[in-house]
This record gives sequence, C-alpha cells and structure tokens, in this order.
Amino acid sequence: MAPKQARKAPRNPDLIRGLGKFSRSKMYHKRGLWAIKAKNGGAFPTHKKATVPTKEAEEKLKFYPADDVKKPLANRRKERPTKLRSSITPGTVLIILTGRFKGKRVVFLKQLSSGLLLVTGPFKVNGVPLRRVNQAYVIATSTKVDISSVNFDKFDDKYFAKKVEKKKTKGEGEFFEGDKEEKNVLPTEKKDDQKAVDTSLIKAIESVPELKAYLGARFSLKSGMKPHELVF
Repeated sequence: MAPKQARKAPRNPDLIRGLGKFSRSKMYHKRGLWAIKAKNGGAFPTHKKATVPTKEAEEKLKFYPADDVKKPLANRRKERPTKLRSSITPGTVLIILTGRFKGKRVVFLKQLSSGLLLVTGPFKVNGVPLRRVNQAYVIATSTKVDISSVNFDKFDDKYFAKKVEKKKTKGEGEFFEGDKEEKNVLPTEKKDDQKAVDTSLIKAIESVPELKAYLGARFSLKSGMKPHELVF
C-alpha cells in the first residue's frame, strides 16, 4: 500500500475562520500575479467563458471541487428583550444621572419594546416631559406613585421618532439673506398628550403629602456624603 502523501499547507492559512494570515497585497506578490501582469502587457489574460452544461450533463459529471468553497458565517444570534431591573416597577420614582435633566426625579411609567424606560416629571412639577431613558443611567428609589389612573398605552418608540425633512434648495435672494435659525416647534398633539398625562398623574402625587416637593427638588451630593451608604 502506497504511503499517504502529506497535505500541502495553503499559501494563506487562516488565523481564524474567514480571516487569512496575509493581506491582499501580500498575496498579490506571493502568488506572482505581478509577473503574469507584466508578461501580458500590464493586464491579466482573459479567457473565454465556458459553456453552461445542461442538466443531463451535470448529472453524469460527478466530481469534487478543487478548492474548499468558503461559506459566509450565519448570524444565529437571537434578539433578546432587555431585562428590567427588579427595583424598577411601574410608578417607581427614578433619579436621572446624566443628560439634560441630570439630578431630576421622574416617575417611571413602563418599559418600551426597545428596552428604554418611559418616564415623566411630570412636566408641570419639575420640567421633565415624556421621554425615553436608559435604565443604566437612573437610580431607583423606594418611593412609588400610584399610576393606575394614568393612560399611557399610545406611547411607544415610534411616538418619539424624529421626522427627517428634506433640505430645501436656496435661491439667490435667500442665499444673500443668510441662514435663518429655524426653531423646532413642538406639535400641539404632543402638548395635549403631555397635559393629559400630567393632569391624572398630578392628582395622584398631590394625594401624598410632600411628594410634589420631593419630585420638584433636584438630587445632588454634598461634601461629607458617602454615596455607597445612601439609602434611596
């Protein structure tokens, strides 16, 4: 029985699946493609396309491909919903740690499909409107508000999506007049939605003594305070 021949190592071995050891330019010189190009007047030789075999001819031919056909890696990652912290429940008062409303206390209403939290100040109490917040940037307190009378079913991620407007081309007169600052005006529908949420939520807040003043006050650390010893 003839001894098995040792398998030749590939010119460009894979470091990991789909990633070769040498770059494209390195393999260009290693394979000697520059010499083939120089031999044919600075261009690669072209070959006539082979005729497509019929189905009967394909069935008769039985062969294995000379090179391993690499298949792209399949993305089998499943989207998992963001898990909500056990300390955050509907009606929990949260402290925002970053952004425009840093240090403000807000009321948590529900978790949206994107994993973000729907919160509100309410706006009349501390100036925080209906907005989405990442739970990584909030502190959950032990204070809770009864939100059973608040209707917030219509609010989802599409409600907060920004509308992309096409840029208008300027004429000669508008070009020499200069750029005029256009202020973003909040639609009346969103103002009415905010008022509807605030009216029912403020009634629940005013029924608890000193809760309105607590939501209106901004949270901050003072000298001598130890954050790891604070109880929220």
